[in-house]
Amino acid sequence: MKNCEVVLKNATGLHARPASEFVQKASKFKSEVNIIKDGRKFNAKSIMSILSMGAGQGAKLVLEAEGEDEQEAVIALKELIDGGFGE
Repeated sequence: MKNCEVVLKNATGLHARPASEFVQKASKFKSEVNIIKDGRKFNAKSIMSILSMGAGQGAKLVLEAEGEDEQEAVIALKELIDGGFGE
């Protein structure tokens, strides 16, 4: 299992467009991918799960992946978040 902590930098957090972008990227990986926020685990490949998380700017999240491409998944999703989703 591979994981890393990230902080949401973009002003709007994980609202509809960034959440959709995040789910699309997560879905490209074979590994199981989750986001942990405040001790709760959310499925990174489910738009409803991500939106229900209510992650705003400054939220601390842990990206967690388990499977054959777990390292690549965590790195790619961390880069997307660190880049502020292009906002």
